[in-house]
Amino acid sequence: MTETTHDRFDPTAQVKPATELLRRYEAALNAAEVDAIVALYADDGIFMAQHRSPAIGRAQVEAAYREILGVIRLDIEFDIDEVVVVSETVAYARTRSAGTTTILANDAKVSEGNQELFILVRADASSAWRIGRYIFATTQPRS
Repeated sequence: MTETTHDRFDPTAQVKPATELLRRYEAALNAAEVDAIVALYADDGIFMAQHRSPAIGRAQVEAAYREILGVIRLDIEFDIDEVVVVSETVAYARTRSAGTTTILANDAKVSEGNQELFILVRADASSAWRIGRYIFATTQPRS
């Protein structure tokens, strides 16, 4: 029997590279480095921020992050609850984040807390993981 790529695929070996992508996203988000954030997205990535229409594709994703990070700064930490590698080219991650949001207009600081779902993708088994879809929702009670 001929061995195929599928036969050699080890999903557990891909948890670390997928987790590293999430940590790079966390660092870029905290540094408000929009170019670095956008580079982590797939070309057809979708960013689904709360109270906003989806940003579809890198140009819209970039515009959304520039707008958001033009009015706030984040100081957050992700807790990664799970990273599940579904196949050679698809994984998902469930995370929670907490910290502080600074409103740039008045330097006010507010508590930040969200739960997030990332769908990670890559073109093939030798490609790097990218964010294919990202959505978050607040865990902070309404005031």
